[in-house]
Order: sequence, then C-alpha cells, then structure tokens
Amino acid sequence: MKRKVLALVLTAAMLGSGFSTQAVMADEGEKEEISLWFWGAEPYAQEAMQKFLVDEYNASQDQYKLTVEFRPSVDSDMTTALAANEGPDIVYGSGPAFVMPLVEAGKLEPMDTYAEEYGWADRILTPYYESGTVNGKLYSLTNGISTMGVFYNTKVMEDNGWEIPTTIEEMEAIMDEALEKGMYASVTGNKGWQPVNENYASLFLTHVATPETVYKCLTGEESWVNDDVKAAIEKSKEWWDKGYLAGDDYVNLNFSESLQLLADERAPFFIGPSIAFQWAASYFVDDKAENIAFIPFPATEQVPDETYTLGAACTLSINANISQEHKDEAAKIIDIMMSPEFTQKMTEAWPGYWGTPLKDLSTIDTSNMSYLSKSFMEVVQNVSDAVNKGNFGYYDNVFFPAATQQRIVNIDEVWFETTSVDDYVESIDTEFQEEFEKGLVPPIPEPGTK
Repeated sequence: MKRKVLALVLTAAMLGSGFSTQAVMADEGEKEEISLWFWGAEPYAQEAMQKFLVDEYNASQDQYKLTVEFRPSVDSDMTTALAANEGPDIVYGSGPAFVMPLVEAGKLEPMDTYAEEYGWADRILTPYYESGTVNGKLYSLTNGISTMGVFYNTKVMEDNGWEIPTTIEEMEAIMDEALEKGMYASVTGNKGWQPVNENYASLFLTHVATPETVYKCLTGEESWVNDDVKAAIEKSKEWWDKGYLAGDDYVNLNFSESLQLLADERAPFFIGPSIAFQWAASYFVDDKAENIAFIPFPATEQVPDETYTLGAACTLSINANISQEHKDEAAKIIDIMMSPEFTQKMTEAWPGYWGTPLKDLSTIDTSNMSYLSKSFMEVVQNVSDAVNKGNFGYYDNVFFPAATQQRIVNIDEVWFETTSVDDYVESIDTEFQEEFEKGLVPPIPEPGTK
C-alpha cells in the first residue's frame, strides 16, 4: 500500500513539473522517454546539458527521447523513488558511497556486459572504474574527477608579495599574515550543506595520515584507531582553532559566497574541490577573469610528493526496474557521457564538472577553451598523471562505505569539541568494521601502484 501511495505521489510530482511520459509521447509522436534526474545545476550548466546531451542524442535517432530533470534534492528523491521501484532510467549518485546501499537493495543493474561492449575498463582510470564495482560487478561509473586542492587569487598573492606555497608551513605562514591584515586566511563554508566537512577531513587524511595508512584502514589491515589517523584529525582541529577555515564564518558561507569573497580579494585562498571551477565562472569575470588559479595541496612532512585526493563529481548507473530495451539505451547514453568528445564540449561550456576520468586525454583540444575551462582541464590531466604514478589518496565519497562516510562528514563534532579526537576515531572504526564485514567497501587501489 505504501509503495502505491509513493508511486502516486511521484507521478503527481512529475506531472506537476512537466515531465510526464504521456506529455512527451504526445509531443514527440511515438518516441519513448529515457529519463535522467540530475542535481540543480546553474542555468548555464543546464543549457549546456540540453544542447550537448539531450538535443544531440534526440536528433541522433527516432525511437527514444531523453529528458533531464534538474532536482536540488536529487539524492533523497532518488533514494525514495528507487525504494518504490520507480525513478529514472539513468540513476545519478553523489559518489560510489551513495551507490553501495542501492546495490545491496538490488535497485541497480549490473553493467558488466555494457562495460565489455563499450570498452569502459580500457578507457577509464582503473581506481575510478573499480570504485564502481561491488563484489566484482560494475554498478556505476564516475562521470568526473574531483580533487581537493587550493584555489588562490593571483592578484592578492602578487600585491602582498606572497609566493605560491609549496609546503604546508609556507601556506600556514601566508594564512597567518592574511589574518593579521584583517583578511580571511581562506574562505570556505558548509552553509546549507554539511558534507562540505568531508572535503577537509579527506584532505588531512591524505596529506597527514598518508595514503598508505588510509589504504591499510580501508582494506582491513589496520584499525582506524591509530596515531596517523588521530594526527590528521588533530591537524584539522588545529586549522579550525586558528581560524584557517574562514573562522567563525565557516557556518555562514557556501561555495558561491566564498568564491565571491576570493574574487573580491578578501582572502588569498579558497580550499576546496576542483569542481568549484564551475561556480568561479560567475565571479571571476571581466578584468578578474584570470585572477584565479589552482594548485594541489602543498607538501607535508608525511607526504612530500604532489598527491591528489581522488574524488568524484557524481556517478551514473542504470535502474534495475526498467525494461531491457531501456537499460540498453541508458547504457548507450552513459557511454556518450564518458567520451572525450562529450568531455571537451561540456568543459568548454561548463568548466569544473565534466573531467571524465579517462586514461587518455590527449585528444581533448583546449586551444579554444576559456581560461577557466583550460585551467580545469589542466587539473584533470595532472590528476590523471598522478594516478598513473600511484600518487593519490582517498576521497571519502568514492572509497568509504556510506555510514563511515557520514562519520567523516561529522568531523565538526571534533571542531566544536562535542566529541574528543579519540572518541571520534573510535566511532569511525566501529562504523567501518560493521560495513567491512557486510562487504560494503569498494575495491581499494593501492597507492604507489598503477
């Protein structure tokens, strides 16, 4: 009964937003709808998806019509719809950690046959490809690389005589000077989206705990209750206490507001994910257009090499509760979105999001790209090169199971001193051990290896 009620509610919602299958059939003759729900991207980004995905696909054949519905609450909407055996044909996920419970519940279609047909394993960077597998079967593909790093305002750095930091000590010295001058040390914040916290937790786990230690924890070789992990959490607390994370305004800023402050020269740094290029496009305009640049997080004593934390913009999967014909067509559309041609078109129009994790990016031409689009593609290429060298760490939304990921998100319990570092690390280990026993941890690539 509950399932029927939910289905009626979902149908009503789709009718209300103009995405009725019957309406599409009436407008497009006998074309069948293939649906994709996506997050509520900026208007310019929605226009790019409409032009380069929807319109081009729909013009390529006469049997199907692709529709994309942009939903700010896509994660919760998706979970609810799939639980009722409803939802779109192509399943958006905010990362492999989001996908794992859906696989366990039998809501996603294995994609191994399509992987063989389209050669995905040969085209996609191995750590990203394997992160979408569960018990040896492929259930999702990461559509874009995201990594934690440091955006900086080039004019602020030059005006203050600051060199681009190559070590964490150099960066901390700049942030201290910025605070003394009445600036923000860095601008960032979790207003309206607590999971922003995981950006900084993942960053310190990579650069202080080290990829090797985190690898041992994720593979069950070592408990999370160890000195390296504690040191990473303690370092994040130190940065919080010093006001390096926007001080008291951390809870009052979102990414857009933070990037506005960076563009307004109120801070030297914005510490955040590379996908923030897409919001920078709204603030670094006109004479400010080239005042922004990106570097990987500076070297630490524990991790001296240029190392990137591997994150994901989103994942793409196939709804298990649709017809075989629709599954085949959904796979075809996903393959389009995983191609270098689509990556180039989308990055030209939408910098920051479609850094498809391809092994070979040599065919992507950046000569006609804007400054931001070209800068983003350089980051994607650098991440790809680092992965091939084994210089990578683990972003929690890709490599941590869901409940463990939520404990990472809740690192602000330590910052606000409602939980001690020891108790917090114990809670991570408790959640992880339960999920590890259930087989909910994705395959973990070993750092230092291809």
